Amino acid sequence: MNGSVASIETLTSVDGPGIRTIVFMSGCHKRCMYCHNPEMFKMTKPNYKDKDLVEKILRYKNYFKRGGGVTFSGGEPLLQTDFLIKVCKKLKEENIHIAIDTAGDYIGDLQELLKYVDLVILDIKDTRPKEYEYLTKSKMKKFNAFVKKLNKTKVDVFIRQVIIPDFNDNISYIKSLREYLKQINNIKDVAFLPYHKLGSEKYLELGLFNPMLNVKEMDKDKCDKLYQAFLNL
Repeated sequence: MNGSVASIETLTSVDGPGIRTIVFMSGCHKRCMYCHNPEMFKMTKPNYKDKDLVEKILRYKNYFKRGGGVTFSGGEPLLQTDFLIKVCKKLKEENIHIAIDTAGDYIGDLQELLKYVDLVILDIKDTRPKEYEYLTKSKMKKFNAFVKKLNKTKVDVFIRQVIIPDFNDNISYIKSLREYLKQINNIKDVAFLPYHKLGSEKYLELGLFNPMLNVKEMDKDKCDKLYQAFLNL
């Protein structure tokens, strides 16, 4: 089976524990206003056979000791669930730690894929349906359905929440986030990520409208204070 891979980064220490290889899958249905990978919106032509991607990842197996492994990100990797099932099944036979960085938009047999996944890095866009739709141009219903399916597994979950100035940088939202997370099982970590403009130039290069052009970056100190408030709720 063939899959569409946008890029691959090796020997990184982000998007999961330890030293990792990150596979960025192309294609995403959402149009998140603060997305820093707009070049991955469209699904490109398939460019990797499952066996070839497995072979490339296994080249770095010796670096995956002490909890490292592979993370599938994007874009939205779960739009290529069937392809990932074939890849992850082979990787799991090699005892590779597998993480999926997702916003919960999936196509295909999610339950089968999650049999081979050790960690889901779950991107919380918003806890409020109207604001979620405004921010992502998609309905929250699919995300909630993903959470229900995820809860049927024992997969570890890392929560990631982007904090945006004048949008969700307030105690009221932090309280709603704390309440929403009560329905998600196996949460091992929660991180607040301050909104940044590192992807702004990509919008210019691609000729795309940047809806966050006039939004300032999130103050890191305020973000840290909100995180401490979250912990103390």
